[in-house]
Amino acid sequence: MASELCKAISVARLEKHKNLFLNYRNLHHFPLELLKDEGLQYLERLYMKRNSLTTLPENLAQKLPNLVELYLHSNNIVVVPEAIGSLIKLQYLDLSDNALEIVCPEIGRLKALRHLRLANNQLQYLPPEVGDLKELQTLDISTNRLLTLPERLHLCLSLQYLTVDRNHLWCVPRHLCQLPSLNELSMAGNRLAFLPLDLGRSRELQYVYVDNNTHLKGLPSYLYNKVIGCSGCGAPIPVPEGKLLSFSSGQRTIVLPAEVKSIGTDRDQVLPLQELALRSLYHTYHGFLKDLNFLSPISLPRSFLELLHCPLGHCHRCSEPMFTIVYPKLFPLRETPMAGLHQGLIRTGITASSIPGNLEDSCLPS
Repeated sequence: MASELCKAISVARLEKHKNLFLNYRNLHHFPLELLKDEGLQYLERLYMKRNSLTTLPENLAQKLPNLVELYLHSNNIVVVPEAIGSLIKLQYLDLSDNALEIVCPEIGRLKALRHLRLANNQLQYLPPEVGDLKELQTLDISTNRLLTLPERLHLCLSLQYLTVDRNHLWCVPRHLCQLPSLNELSMAGNRLAFLPLDLGRSRELQYVYVDNNTHLKGLPSYLYNKVIGCSGCGAPIPVPEGKLLSFSSGQRTIVLPAEVKSIGTDRDQVLPLQELALRSLYHTYHGFLKDLNFLSPISLPRSFLELLHCPLGHCHRCSEPMFTIVYPKLFPLRETPMAGLHQGLIRTGITASSIPGNLEDSCLPS
């Protein structure tokens, strides 16, 4: 294996390759052959996924000065070293599925960086210098241990896709609402209790994912005006009686949603099964939901009942409750009491910190 590795690197050096694939090589250390003499001056893309690397060399930029893409997915790297900041031409950096605990501030020196993937690590903190990445378009920091996001993240003026799923976020910095290019924001599986009232005001923001935040009791008016409409709103669909489906438990029968009954082809649109199940349970038990201690014929965990007790929002067309649904902005902004109230707050100079908690935490009207 060592001889094959040396041969591959030697050929790349002699033939001035721009791409070098060193995936699945069981590497525990960065290959010395890559760092010998002048290194690989012509190399632009280095693939080292699924190895056992624990660190990167300090002279990486000196030996690979023209590196544009660096793929280090699925290694055992604990720290992003300071040396990474010297790769001034780097545009794509993938450090997903490592053991990262620290990202050094020098990450902010990667002025050409467009895509940064740090998913599935052990990060509890992201340095504010990430905000210096003016060309950054994609940031994936899902499945970490982040409690907050850096305030300066709103300075990433090119950021289009931000994924922060499965962390420990309890709030979203209001400055994120100022990101001018943000198209998709995914914050599923966190601990969010409320969202900034400005979220969704930007016309560029098209998709916001907030499912599985069990403490989230409502949505900002700008998102509420642009939730998914007729194609997934849960409006009644006429179905012949002969096709009705249901399941029973004890003395109670739960009728499956019309969307399930009417599926006939792969082109039929249908909501996620989890969303459909939650809606059916909600309609079945909504009369009992005020008492979370009631005995259900179907065994349901308390956290599940709490989610049923307060949906994330309601469809603006049919008033169906929504629990896990995606919120695309498909409709133009319309004035609502919440939107008018928010605009009044801006005119009078009231800040988010002075807004009573019951306003931000309040459920949306049906």
